[in-house]
Amino acid sequence: MAGVSADVIVVGLGAMGAATLLALARRGVSALGIDRFHPPHDQGSSHGETRITRLAVGEGAAYAPLVARSHELWRGLEAETGEELLLQCGGLVMGRRGIATGHHGKPAFVERTIEVARQCAIPHEVLEADELGRRYPQMRLEGDEFASYEPSAGLVFPERCIAAQLELAGRLGARMQLGTVVRSVARDGDGVCLTTDHGLLRAGRVVLTAGAWTSGLVPALAPVTSVRRQVLHWFPVADPASYAPERFPIFIWMHGPREGDYFYGFPCLDGQASLKVATEQAEEETTADGVDRQVAAKESSAFHARHVAPRLAGVLAARERAAACLYTVTPDGGFIVDDVPGVPGAIVASPCSGHGFKHSAGLGEALAARVSGAAVGLEAFRLGRFGA
Repeated sequence: MAGVSADVIVVGLGAMGAATLLALARRGVSALGIDRFHPPHDQGSSHGETRITRLAVGEGAAYAPLVARSHELWRGLEAETGEELLLQCGGLVMGRRGIATGHHGKPAFVERTIEVARQCAIPHEVLEADELGRRYPQMRLEGDEFASYEPSAGLVFPERCIAAQLELAGRLGARMQLGTVVRSVARDGDGVCLTTDHGLLRAGRVVLTAGAWTSGLVPALAPVTSVRRQVLHWFPVADPASYAPERFPIFIWMHGPREGDYFYGFPCLDGQASLKVATEQAEEETTADGVDRQVAAKESSAFHARHVAPRLAGVLAARERAAACLYTVTPDGGFIVDDVPGVPGAIVASPCSGHGFKHSAGLGEALAARVSGAAVGLEAFRLGRFGA
């Protein structure tokens, strides 16, 4: 194929693309990464300082090997770069007895989390409200809460992870073309051709990891994905030491029967006096280019009144800052990893629905193996499960 730009091109260098590019470079593959921005950036789904990670994933046991491998890879990357990427401060997945609490398209999410922990031999404890209150007096409880506590859960630093992966990928020989918009993907003889705003690029294989922009490149995804604006809030705390990682874990707290009766949060990080908390909304859809990236003060005030004030002591209402990000969501809350229909040699990977970052390092490694000809077990994420 004439004019080959690389053996493999990775389109989109957020969580998934950065991990894939590094994994390809480690394999010695000639790889080129493309991004319309300059990652790490705040325009997609891979920003906001922290992301939750947990080995006991209530979304399903099919994800457990990916997140376990991601933890191993981040620890290895820390050793190579000297950068802190993974903080295992423990984590709670909480609900209320007798109240149906679903999350990410899965009912009985706390019970599912416990079952995955047992199935995969992940150390955990099941805590009732009295023990939760004893360990975490910061929490205001109703008295019927229960939770799965996982010591190995915690958080990853997304911008640091992406920067470290891209820096090391470059050192290992991968190339990057930033500030470049890919307009279309098409078959090109025995390879793939990309039309960009800077001309044509050709490769033997292409991996599409463009997040909220992916459905514009893969029409088959449009009927089964939607883009939603989500908001992150940072509120000051009266006593930051009480919310430090050694005293307060990450949490996912489902406190009522409605889909919106849910929020999650993080401890105060070193040198900070604010707590990051957020929820997920499913009512309004947007687009990657049309999303409102400004967060009105009233959005934070409403969030604090609904979720924070009744449940976390000493978290003040006047926000410190806020940010918007994008979720790309499927009907069942699962990933899509599959060949692109009609374009042999192209693979699409959309680790979406709000729980992708924790799996990204492991999934990027699996994608690099797949495009290199190895068999990998990603059948659970096939596009065909939606009838497409």
